[in-house]
Amino acid sequence: MSDLTGDRVRLRAYRESDIPALREWVNDPQVTRFLEGLSLFPHTRHDTESFVRAQLAPRPLHPESLELVVADRHTDVYLGQVGLLTIDWPNRATALGIVFPRKNQGKGYGGEALDLLGRLVFDDLGLHRLELEVHEDNLPALRCYQRCGFREEGRRRERRFSGGRFRDVVIMALLESDHRLRQNGTTSS
Repeated sequence: MSDLTGDRVRLRAYRESDIPALREWVNDPQVTRFLEGLSLFPHTRHDTESFVRAQLAPRPLHPESLELVVADRHTDVYLGQVGLLTIDWPNRATALGIVFPRKNQGKGYGGEALDLLGRLVFDDLGLHRLELEVHEDNLPALRCYQRCGFREEGRRRERRFSGGRFRDVVIMALLESDHRLRQNGTTSS
């Protein structure tokens, strides 16, 4: 993996020392409310340790997924995490997941991490498409993704039950061409 360091953050592999930082948010309903799958269930310390140990295991040359820590550039302290949840090598596409503890939300770390992730996805891995699903009521995330060049492609209507009602899930993607335009300081419409 090439150097993935930005102005304030860097993407790096997990370390056992990251476990306490993960424990700060894995059972916080204000953080996990927008997550899916296993992230919705209470996590024991053993669950967190097992996740980190799995991330420390050797990876194949073409992994099916890739999880990275978003760390402070200068101190290397865990700020959050970002992952390529599924990598579809034949179609050169991948799905994105990202999460930050409450204390690190709204500080611009996510946008910088997504720009770095774009370099990894398009420059290093040679993929063509980075996609995600976001809940319509997660307005800070929607704005962040839009600032980073992601475009809405559609909606899964009333796919998520939250706050006593059904809500849409927004499907967004960033293509390699969008990423290149952003790198060159231009945008597409």
